[in-house]
Amino acid sequence: MERSRIAVTLGDPAGIGPEIVIKTFAEEELHREADLVLVGDRYVVEKAFKATGINLEINEINHPKEGNYKPGVINLINLDIIKEEYEYGKVDARCGQACFEYIMKAGQLAMDGEVDSVATSPINKEALRAADVPFIGHTEMFEEISKVSDPLTMFEVDGLRVFFLSRHVSLLKAIEMIKKDRVLDYIERSIEALKVLGVEGRLAVAGLNPHCGEHGLFGWEEVNEIVPAIEEAKARGYDVVGPIGADSVFHQGLQGKFAAVLSLYHDQGHIATKTYDFMKTISLTNSMPFLRTSVDHGTAYDVAGKNIASEVSMIEAVRLAAKYGYKFKR
Repeated sequence: MERSRIAVTLGDPAGIGPEIVIKTFAEEELHREADLVLVGDRYVVEKAFKATGINLEINEINHPKEGNYKPGVINLINLDIIKEEYEYGKVDARCGQACFEYIMKAGQLAMDGEVDSVATSPINKEALRAADVPFIGHTEMFEEISKVSDPLTMFEVDGLRVFFLSRHVSLLKAIEMIKKDRVLDYIERSIEALKVLGVEGRLAVAGLNPHCGEHGLFGWEEVNEIVPAIEEAKARGYDVVGPIGADSVFHQGLQGKFAAVLSLYHDQGHIATKTYDFMKTISLTNSMPFLRTSVDHGTAYDVAGKNIASEVSMIEAVRLAAKYGYKFKR
């Protein structure tokens, strides 16, 4: 596999992000899979050293090409935003501003072709709000950076890949959004995203209602919107099947029957993947000029700074960035 370069963000300094990132950089094997660049603040990194008992060499750089890429070294682009003491586990506007700046810098490095992908650690929406950051989360920031409207979210865990027709909207709103044109658009975009990642195979569309509605007995969305979209996609040459009942389609995806599943709303796919393996469920943001991977858990303020947060999800996010990121080389 061709080697890629990944920008890793520190996340909210007051959360578990810095410590799981430090633990991730301490994993020697990852440095054999990709070149890792950390975007953050030296002060935050050194505070995380104290919290974890880990000490690595910090090599401050201005550009990724200056890095000394080997185990035991953190090649750090130091934004020098946080320079004085802050408290773990507390909402802090300074930390909200800092994690926003880390993300924007990492995204710009990717847009400039200096890295192939970005792996992000958790941020806190309250801290962003306290800092008057005009974005609610990562996806919205990456929309701004990439100038791509509505980037495509995909989860991957142990070979199961899941796309989402909608994200952070109410369940009522999500159902209202299930229209033929939208389903058709997401089928096409999902299959094209799989091609970019080098993944071959069929896309399955999950059903919405019990037993996919039983021809209108339990709901008409499958009949009126979902099936017509799938048939239109097939007519356009896309390899797609469904709808398949949500109580079985994700299991079939795990068994390798499908390359990916299109989930029709947020929790439908989240529950399926996270129940299978919460810590190794990783979010990928597709359809941008670069790849973004992310842990799919929060800042965990209640355990921040206590050296008990698991780095497994962060390591897996970096691994997936290494697995797919080189395909975005420019």
